Amino acid sequence: MDEEETSVAVLEDHRLVEIYLEQSAHSRLVGSIYKGRVVNVLPGMQAAFVDIGLDRNTFLYVEDVKLPKDQVKNTRRSRQSIEAMVKEGQELVVQVVKEPLGGKGARVTTRITLPGRYVVLMPGVEFVGISRRIESEAERNRLKRLTQEIKPPAMGLIVRTVAEGVSNEELTEDFHGLTNLWNRIMAKSERVPAPHLLHRDLELLNRVLRDLFNMEVDRLTVNSREAHDKVMEMVETMAPSLRSKVRLDNRDLFSLNNVYSQIQDALRRKVWLKCGGYLVIDQTEALTAIDVNTGKFVGSTSLADTILKTNLEAAVEIARQIRLRNTGGIIIIDFIDMEDLTHQEKVLKTLEEELKKDKTKTSILGLTRLGLVELTRKKARPGLGKLLQKDCPHCDGSGKVLSAETISLRCKKQTLSYAEFSLYPAVLVEANPSVAALVIGSGGAGLRHLEARTGKQVIIKGVESQHLEEYQIRGIDLEEASALAAPVQVGEVIMVKVEEPHAANSQDGIARVNGFVLEVAGAASLVGREIPVEILKVLRTSAKARPLTAH
Repeated sequence: MDEEETSVAVLEDHRLVEIYLEQSAHSRLVGSIYKGRVVNVLPGMQAAFVDIGLDRNTFLYVEDVKLPKDQVKNTRRSRQSIEAMVKEGQELVVQVVKEPLGGKGARVTTRITLPGRYVVLMPGVEFVGISRRIESEAERNRLKRLTQEIKPPAMGLIVRTVAEGVSNEELTEDFHGLTNLWNRIMAKSERVPAPHLLHRDLELLNRVLRDLFNMEVDRLTVNSREAHDKVMEMVETMAPSLRSKVRLDNRDLFSLNNVYSQIQDALRRKVWLKCGGYLVIDQTEALTAIDVNTGKFVGSTSLADTILKTNLEAAVEIARQIRLRNTGGIIIIDFIDMEDLTHQEKVLKTLEEELKKDKTKTSILGLTRLGLVELTRKKARPGLGKLLQKDCPHCDGSGKVLSAETISLRCKKQTLSYAEFSLYPAVLVEANPSVAALVIGSGGAGLRHLEARTGKQVIIKGVESQHLEEYQIRGIDLEEASALAAPVQVGEVIMVKVEEPHAANSQDGIARVNGFVLEVAGAASLVGREIPVEILKVLRTSAKARPLTAH
């Protein structure tokens, strides 16, 4: 934790499974409650735009609008339309349920929920729910009886997993704290104009303690004295029995636990499995596709067993990657085809068990006709890639750039076009060394062709810092052209890196100086090394050199 960012990593068996990042410059919106004003109703989309004071208006779907009690009694929800439920100019109390993503504004709801340590309060709803993860029937009955006793009419409650075994007094105190908070929010909404923030959800550290820190956690390590003191203060009030699990360690905890490299791996498209197989994860606007491959794994018994082992390991890793990347929406998994139905069931069961560890709601919809596993995961906050990355300015987020061959052809055409109208006697082309070498051509053939076509002197200069897809073409006078014609001189001693063997003479090596080719005699065995060389002869498009080092 530092002044600019709070980072929380959740590790299971020393492996990163969840990461939470909160930067001071980008406040979290999900969970915050606003008084907003309806600015536009869209019957065709069954939604409305609500102004809550952000840069972009928020989106309110018809299913996210809570009906007044009198309408609930007399009207079936299926018959309701957005224009019958909200009006332009109407003021509403709404809660953000989804962060702005891409060009879309935040999504809001009038169905407010206030999470506490042990219960979630749902104002205006007649509902009592118990976490499915509480399996003891006796405990479920106890909690249900208690909630029905303390719950007033028109107030819903969901009992969280962490409430299992807590005393009636603790649970009642948590409930009263939430009802008092709701009363303060509603009182404030009566006083302030729309749009206005009524309540901001807890900062990351508080949310982690509220939602993740429980008896199942082995330890909570903090690397800041200030944060440690804050945590101990909250734990003292919230769950004193967990005090012994809190540790202070001033070292870089992410480096210590290999978190940085695991985050980097989670940003990659390909994920290797221990068995030698791998996953390929592709994310689009509509869905996320995960492909399972055997890769280097060949097994030791039968093909069916090899496939089963790969798919089982993939199921575990897929569940982890979904949590770690915070992947939401529709997810399609293409496991390796299995003919044995028991193998299919085993893989699906493994996936289901691993996904139970995820606190975010996930539903497995089963196998499609094409044998693909389809599941959905609630999308409430940006994924890891959205938090840490931005689209490449060169490829516009496609993940691909044009090849050097394609760029060299474009460069040649534009050089010819420029030279036709230029009044200068020479033309300078500056490009990435890979592109420059292709424009010059084998033995300078490409350069001679350009000069013959243009009737001008053409200088091709390779620039290491130039992006592969970019190049500059400009006119120059003969004096500048003479100075740029060759970047080396006879007798000069320079350091170069031998990049590759000579194509025509396997004994020699090739080095480059700003894209200018150096043929280094007898240096084929020195490929990859940086060596001193002496320039022996300078030609128009290349130079000959000898190494000044022992082979």
